[in-house]
Amino acid sequence: MAAQRSTTDILDAAVHVREAARSATSGATGVDTVLSALAEVMEYDHASLARWDPLRGRHTTLAGSYPDDATAYIESRLHHDPVFAVLRSPARGGLWLRDVPRELLAASPGFQDVLRPLGIEDGVAQCLFAADGRYVGMLNVSVQRPRRTPDPARAVVTLLTEALAATVDRTAGPSPEEATAAAPPGGLSPRELQVLAELTAGRTNREIAERLYIAPRTVGTHIEHILAKLDLPNRAAAAARATAWGIEPAA
Repeated sequence: MAAQRSTTDILDAAVHVREAARSATSGATGVDTVLSALAEVMEYDHASLARWDPLRGRHTTLAGSYPDDATAYIESRLHHDPVFAVLRSPARGGLWLRDVPRELLAASPGFQDVLRPLGIEDGVAQCLFAADGRYVGMLNVSVQRPRRTPDPARAVVTLLTEALAATVDRTAGPSPEEATAAAPPGGLSPRELQVLAELTAGRTNREIAERLYIAPRTVGTHIEHILAKLDLPNRAAAAARATAWGIEPAA
């Protein structure tokens, strides 16, 4: 009976997270209230919600309690970590630390250099995707002690991803690069500018798709629009135009 009450309490707490997410999305409260509500679902030592900035090619922390060096890693290096390649599939749920293969942890700078020194033994990293399939950011939750098994919070965190994704996607203001791109050259959209920048590096549609977390077919559509808007015959000409404008891909 106690276990059932615990599960019920967690489900009630999940409702509070969804309410906090709706309030944050409407601007009524800050994103930090979402993380506070999430602590009722799953007690943690550190947590963060970060938004993916596609123009700068990095994450931006909206709310979090990690130390500065861990936050810096999440923002500028996590998307290059071997673990992230496993995480970013839209079909995958959250990746719990105890489920990560030992060999992958051994190859992960994020675990070896950031989490391990903090004494982290459990937690979850969850990539967040908008309804249209865009990768918009991620949730990171870390604890310094193993959680009990079975853990009802696992399923609940997965159920909350849609609300968390909406919070991350809609509450962050534009980055300086996005603001500058409000009236981009040639009337290109911010996403088209990203694709145009990638063309200067001679990347294929599949390579661009992997870097921008979109489908290769979507890349092809963007390139068609770019060529039409700029009245150019091919991608090589588009790359030359981008170089002339000083447009470069994110590092």
